[in-house]
Amino acid sequence: MNRFWRRWWPLVVGTAGTLAIGGICAALVAMGLVRPNAILAASYAVRGVDVSSYQGEIDWDVLAAQPIDFAIMKATEGSGDQDERFAANWAGAQRAADETGLLIGAYHFLSFDSPAETQAQNIFDTVPVTAGALPITIDLECYADYCRTPPSAERVAAVLDPLLAALEEHYGRPPIIYATMRYYDAFLTGSYERNPMWIRSVVTPPVLSDGRAWDLWQYTSRERMPGYVGKEEFIDVNVFDGSLRDLRALVGP
Repeated sequence: MNRFWRRWWPLVVGTAGTLAIGGICAALVAMGLVRPNAILAASYAVRGVDVSSYQGEIDWDVLAAQPIDFAIMKATEGSGDQDERFAANWAGAQRAADETGLLIGAYHFLSFDSPAETQAQNIFDTVPVTAGALPITIDLECYADYCRTPPSAERVAAVLDPLLAALEEHYGRPPIIYATMRYYDAFLTGSYERNPMWIRSVVTPPVLSDGRAWDLWQYTSRERMPGYVGKEEFIDVNVFDGSLRDLRALVGP
């Protein structure tokens, strides 16, 4: 081995080893065999799932028998889309809730491209006012070209703010807001104190830039549970920062 390789060979080997380990870890996470947040999330007593049509047909008796306290279902998106499984999920989850005490809720995927008024009407037409249900959640995250070029803060506020007001008036409780930490920093930091905050962070625990405490944390999107058969083999799992009594308080009287 010449002088050049004697000098650089340890660095080359070390770098290759680091990349290999990183690739293996990423693959294990993708396969659901490693969940980076699992140990820390286990310290929270209240946990639940969120589901959509990707989980396919759900046997709510089976899913509700898992160690979960709440389930939040996708209902709507934008001004004209409804999740194809929502009606069946809502009915099945309600039956399970009556038997097990499972808390249930619905979420709406926010569009930056249609008015708050028509998005609100889509939600009103799809999600019934239901005693004992969790507040509606607004899912604030990127889609399509907005994942490369985020919308302006003014554009987001122009849709989000009147939608939150309309939903609170209709359902009687301040909606929950779901966001990634990136979108929290861009559009929510320092505001929306009345709205419970649900943060997605699947690699590390969430730390919000304004020092606010999160209320719900989606800590993994790679869990497996019995009770559903769909094109998505995994299910999102979340924890609540508080007691079950605290979570029930979000429902209101």
